[in-house]
Amino acid sequence: MPKQVKPLTNTEISKAKAKDKEYNLSDGDGLSLRIKPNGSKLWLFNFISPESGKRSNLSFGLYPDVSLQAARQQRLEARALLASDICPKAHKELQKQETESYKRTTLVKVAESWMNLKKNQVTAHHAEDIWRSLDNHVFSKMGDTPIKSIQAKKVIDVLTPLANRNKLETVKRVCQRLNEVMVFAVNTGLIEHNCLAGIRAAFNNPDKKNMPALPPEELPEFMRALNIARIKLTTRCLIEWQLHTMTRPSEAAGARWDELNLDEKIWLIPAERMKKRRDHIIPLTEQTLAMVEFLKPITGTSPFLFPADRDHFKPASTQTANKAIERMGFKGRLVAHGMRSIASTVLNSHGFDFDVIEAALAHVDKNTVRRAYNRADYLERRRVLMAWWSEYIVKASTGHFTQSTERKALRAVNG
Repeated sequence: MPKQVKPLTNTEISKAKAKDKEYNLSDGDGLSLRIKPNGSKLWLFNFISPESGKRSNLSFGLYPDVSLQAARQQRLEARALLASDICPKAHKELQKQETESYKRTTLVKVAESWMNLKKNQVTAHHAEDIWRSLDNHVFSKMGDTPIKSIQAKKVIDVLTPLANRNKLETVKRVCQRLNEVMVFAVNTGLIEHNCLAGIRAAFNNPDKKNMPALPPEELPEFMRALNIARIKLTTRCLIEWQLHTMTRPSEAAGARWDELNLDEKIWLIPAERMKKRRDHIIPLTEQTLAMVEFLKPITGTSPFLFPADRDHFKPASTQTANKAIERMGFKGRLVAHGMRSIASTVLNSHGFDFDVIEAALAHVDKNTVRRAYNRADYLERRRVLMAWWSEYIVKASTGHFTQSTERKALRAVNG
């Protein structure tokens, strides 16, 4: 007949003192409290493993972190596993691995892995925008959710307040980006299917709005306003630089001195700064070269033509031009990106070759054969186009346009 063990009491446990050698206080049914010479008290469950047939110990934790009652509950659970021929020690290790796996595969952790790939496909500015939108609108509420536990209803609930504020364009972008994260999780074997594939249908579509851009006939008004605007000199130069070069706000604001080749009279924007991830060469005109000479003594000690106000070693914000344009009184009529639209409208209306214009705007031709030809052949034709456009801007500033100059340029570009 098995020896009867008297169950432990909290008083007995609390009074148990350390000795020179460790010893056990038994609670019965395999549970004991090991008292170590340093005074620590450890719960142990002794059992015969159904896998090896050998005796083994399983730690339940330290007393008093794990109370007598909690230790007994763990003993019940362990004995239930043994009754089903499951080793409680192996079961605990598996649970630990699953917990660690869950921590590694939360939504935010998976998104970080996805972002490490995504940032090689987009500009640094766009990558920051992607992460900021997810961080602001999703991760703060459910970033710690395991990717396997993501549910469409929960995501819709998280985004509904944003939709209720009529931020439908933001909702659309967040949904697109979350779907990319989920597709990445499917492709890497973390989940079997993307449960967020249809969440866009839960929200209204945003109204389609083109970026505000002035019609060409209002360019003289804008240039006059720019000439007398009470804005920083470098900000005025940034706006003119972007207008002359037909670049995007991030490309212009991030212009670096080491990207300029004044001998060849070109500005080479590396692929990592371009939206389409391709190097973009811009011929520098008489006006843009003069701007470079003007800026050199002002910002030449910075890596950037247009450095930030507070940190000379960082570029100006991509919103610098937009804020200045608003202060000039053009809010709702023009944004910095819209200056590209002015250039495109003017050049197309004056009969310039469409492909040359598209190359100047760094739009990627979907026809790979023609794209290769364009890239090799259009640079010299673009030099003429860019010179014509710069002259057009100067004339818009003074109000003087001449048809003869335009006809001469057109023959050179389209000939």
